[in-house]
This record gives sequence, structure tokens and C-alpha cells, in this order.
Amino acid sequence: MPDALDPTPYDALLLLSFGGPEGPDDVVPFLENVTRGRGIPKERLKEVGQHYFLFGGVSPINDQNRDLLKALRADFAEHGLDLPVYWGNRNWAPYLTDTLREMAADGRRRVMVLATSAYASYSGCRQYRENLADALAALQEEGVRVPRVDKLRHYFNHPGFVEPMIDGVVRSLADLPDDVRDGAHIAFTTHSIPTSAADTSGPEEAHGDGGAYVAQHLDVARLIADAVRERTGVDHPWRLVYQSRSGAPHIPWLEPDICDHLEERHAAGVPAVVMAPIGFVSDHMEVLYDLDTEATAKAGELGLPVRRSATVGADPRFAAAVRELVLERAAAERGQDVTRCALGALGPSHDLCPVGCCPARAPRPAAAGADSPFA
Repeated sequence: MPDALDPTPYDALLLLSFGGPEGPDDVVPFLENVTRGRGIPKERLKEVGQHYFLFGGVSPINDQNRDLLKALRADFAEHGLDLPVYWGNRNWAPYLTDTLREMAADGRRRVMVLATSAYASYSGCRQYRENLADALAALQEEGVRVPRVDKLRHYFNHPGFVEPMIDGVVRSLADLPDDVRDGAHIAFTTHSIPTSAADTSGPEEAHGDGGAYVAQHLDVARLIADAVRERTGVDHPWRLVYQSRSGAPHIPWLEPDICDHLEERHAAGVPAVVMAPIGFVSDHMEVLYDLDTEATAKAGELGLPVRRSATVGADPRFAAAVRELVLERAAAERGQDVTRCALGALGPSHDLCPVGCCPARAPRPAAAGADSPFA
């Protein structure tokens, strides 16, 4: 095998995602998994589940992960990278613990993990690592020889992630009516999180107002806005805004909300808005409901033309980026000098999450980091 396509010491890649219901009967059990330990009554979960019931009780995320699996396997095969790809979820089948058990039975000893979350935050990184630790501990209790797992670095600024989003914004602008296109505003959206979680996101040196979470999103937004200006010749104003808040009203979360932002932009005389969901890898439920349904309805009430640009999904460029990240990490593990591909001002992210990175309120073991109990 050519050295450039050598994945050693790794023998598998695990696609790790959130999971979602695949039918009406799955919705409440899925939400019980997501909220376990919070004491939320079943009747409240049924209310929350209305978003899913509007779409037949099916989250699109599972089919999107199947598409991404196909894209990864096709890309690896085309380029001669002999590395099996598995899939496990945090909150629904195929469950992470079951997938790791399967990988152990298949003899996998060193596993790279690709999380379907591109940015630093507790919910977007460390919680995945905690779930990995829980699964590995459960398998150890069963007497299973567990593999070592390493999480691929954050890929928010990798060209294979950024460039498809640039194309999506350009296409959405082109789809607007001629008389409003040049004056259109770009609203870059991502999941709102508590400000306390944002402020402590990333390594300790990145902690502060908004932490790494906000800084990384702003860097990507600037990259896209600059590229759109170069391609279209128009300097569209933009702002990073938030969606999908789910916390208690008294807890501060990142703002402004996308619907509030649409009202503000309309009041300011903006003729149109492109909503660009840069915080999401694929068109899962929070994109389909919070943007395509709720925010689009708000824009309709205002008489404000809006378009929603595409997420990256299973774009071949993203699959190629994953291959590059896999080979980059493998080479680094072998002690070779590595050129890490990254756009923007922040540079490539760390391979190993340091101690104090995206801390939880109550400390829990987390795999694939400097504080991992699984060496």
C-alpha cells in the first residue's frame, strides 16, 4: 500500500452520530434516551415530540448518515484506502455500545472516530467522548477487550467542509428574485447553547466570551462571506445567529434567535435573507423544523423573501476531507511530519482534547482525550 494511503496504526473508522427516531412509536423512547436523568415527564416529551410527528415520526438524520457512510466507503475504495467504516449513535439504533461490541468482535484494535459535529463545545464534543467512555466501560464489564479510540480533530475549517457551504449560499442567492438579490442579508445559523457552555468551550486558553464555539463559527462565517463576495461581486452583510434553544427560560443562551433576527432585519428594511446553517453537518430535524418550517413561516408572515442554503451532508468533498483527516491522523500517530489542512485565521484544531477542554458541570470520564481512562 502506498504510504500516503496507509491508515496504520488504525484498523477502522467509526461514524458517531446523535441518532433519531425512525417512526412514530420511536419518538418518545428516543426522547427518553436524550433526556435520561433529567426527570422530564412522558407527557412533556410527547409535546416536544410534535416536531417529529409533523414529519411522520421520522428524523432525517439516520438516512443522512447512511448516505454519508456510502459516500465515505465509495471514496475510500476509489482511492485505495482499505479501512472499514462502522456507524453508531448516542441515542438510537445502531447504538454506540452495540457497534463497539461488533468492532471488538471483528478484531478492531485502534479506531478513529468521526463525530457528526464540527465545532468545539460540551454537547458537540466532550459529550460524545463521555458516551464513548460509557460504552467502553460497559464492554469492559462484559469482559470484552475494548479497542483504543481516537477522535478526529474538529473539521469546521477544513476546505472539504467549508467549500460545499459556500456553494450552497451562492446557489441560494441566485435563487432569490433579481430585485432583492444584491441587498440580501446572510444569516449564518448554528445551535444555541447556554452562554456558560459557550464561554468554556475549547481548550482553557480559548475560554472567555463565547469561547471556541463562537470564535470557530465566526471564522467560518467570515470565510464563506468573503468567498461569496469574490464569486458574486457583492458584499452581502451577515451575522451569526442561533436556533433550536431548548433550555429553561431563566438560563442565558446565545442570541439572537433566528426568528427574532428575521423580524429585526425586516424592520431595518432588508429586502431578503439567506439562512445558512453552518453549525450543522446535515439537514436533520432541527434544520427541517427550526429553519424550513418555523423560521420560513415567520418570514412569510413578514413578507420577507428567504432561502435556506444546503448543509454539507454527503457531499463528495466532505467525504474526501474525512479521508484526508484519517490519513493525517494516522501519519501523526506514526510519528511523521504532517501538513494539516485548514482555512481561516484559527488554524487546524488539536488532535487530542486537553484537560479542561469543554468541561461538564459534573465531571465524568471521557475517552479520546488527554484525560481519557482508556489509554
